[in-house]
Amino acid sequence: MENAVALEKKKYPDGITRTVIVITCITASLLELIDTTVVNVCLRHIAGSVGASTTDVAWVVTAYAISNVIIIPLSGMLAQLIGEKKYFTISILIFTFASFMCGNSTELWQLIVWRSIQGLGGGALMAQSQTILTTSFPPEKLNVATMIYGIGVATGPALGPMIGGLITDNYSWHWIFFINVPLGLFAAFASWLVVPNEKDKDLRHNIDWWGILFLAVGVGCLQYVLEEGNSKSWFDSNNIVLFSVFAVMGIVAFVIRETKIKAPAVNIRLLRHRNLSLGIFFNGIMGMLLYIAIYAFPLMAQINLGWTTTLSGFSLVPGAFMSIVGMGICKKALSCGYTPRTLMISGFLCTFIFGAWMCFQSPDSSWWGLFFPLLFRGLGIGLFMMPVLMMALEGFTGADLGQATGLTNMAKQLGGAIGLAVIGTRISDAQASYSSLLTSNITDYSMNSNNVMTGLTSILHGMGYNADAARMICYKIFDGEMMQQSSLLSYLASFRFLAVICIISLPLMLLLKKSKK
Repeated sequence: MENAVALEKKKYPDGITRTVIVITCITASLLELIDTTVVNVCLRHIAGSVGASTTDVAWVVTAYAISNVIIIPLSGMLAQLIGEKKYFTISILIFTFASFMCGNSTELWQLIVWRSIQGLGGGALMAQSQTILTTSFPPEKLNVATMIYGIGVATGPALGPMIGGLITDNYSWHWIFFINVPLGLFAAFASWLVVPNEKDKDLRHNIDWWGILFLAVGVGCLQYVLEEGNSKSWFDSNNIVLFSVFAVMGIVAFVIRETKIKAPAVNIRLLRHRNLSLGIFFNGIMGMLLYIAIYAFPLMAQINLGWTTTLSGFSLVPGAFMSIVGMGICKKALSCGYTPRTLMISGFLCTFIFGAWMCFQSPDSSWWGLFFPLLFRGLGIGLFMMPVLMMALEGFTGADLGQATGLTNMAKQLGGAIGLAVIGTRISDAQASYSSLLTSNITDYSMNSNNVMTGLTSILHGMGYNADAARMICYKIFDGEMMQQSSLLSYLASFRFLAVICIISLPLMLLLKKSKK
């Protein structure tokens, strides 16, 4: 009852003030999300520039992800501690300055350090943008705020590879960081002008330092395991085993700590709300689906279809715009009385169609052959993202809203990391399996392989090669073809895995409570 009275008395920004808030939050969200994926397509160029191996340079991505996932759930507490305006503006400035220093880095260790700092600033941009937008609109317009936030979430990961490809192919990798500076300065200035500075004056005397420490150790180590596990053969590596133990210990200690004290760093008691708990779960699933496609599709397009980095990035853009269309459909459908659960199911079915359609691709697939399944992926994200955020955050205000927002964003980040870890292992195992299967069909007793071998040998004889040389060249051609086909089949298996996740998750949506008007 008190919350309802408080909401009635609260004055919401309107006119030019609300417009500036919306532009600022979208800019901040895009900056953070684009930087999550923009670096991936430039790693080989960065490795050559700083004189590092491709394995070592992967830490440029890992360092950002670890910092990001640690700070996201703490954003609600930090905003209440120092004030929403100050925290949001300072975070943007940290992100911007770290971006500038990343662009100026000449050695790998410098780039890793500044990427870590950039992740600490960037973690607040998503969580606080969502909180600020939600509190800038009255409850009856929550779907508008969620749609605006969803635009950044849907387009950022898709724009990242495209921007990275364009800049890397035409300029230098340094500019993927320098481009953040003017946008970051604009967002910081606008934030300081229009964002309200709400805070909890009593919180500074009750900072949960132990909770922060346990969270940093547990979630940070878990993110490291997920990022590095596949490249280190998982639990065959002593480092992965050690970090896994620390992750379990840190998370268990964190949960025990947060349930025992009155002013926790992260209020996990909010998980007693069923819709929030399920919303966190589905945000994790959404993160998995987003990043599996963003990871697998560009690699398949470049390795198996021969596309350039720029072309593979551009191919994701129509789907990103389709996500915006999906959110517009959601807004209209919700105002007409459709339930969020219905829209979520529709979104998952569209994503399932994308995954199933991609399973039938071949080395001859063209731009138009992939255009339409990618549209279904974009539409699925648009239909799913907005309702799940609305249902997860419905009814929360003030500090609880900030805490719930941090938890949902952390779930999406960890879901993406889990998805990448699982799909990376899945692709490696599938490629080895398919390679073995294809090799078993190339024998002296196989009519098809013998016919191809005879034809190639005849051609090579005509070119002047002797029998032994011709046979060796034939084996190399066969080996290359097998690698190409097993690689393509492994990526198609990853899309099949994505489709299976969609179908398995559908029954859980029936557990969601019906949203109150």
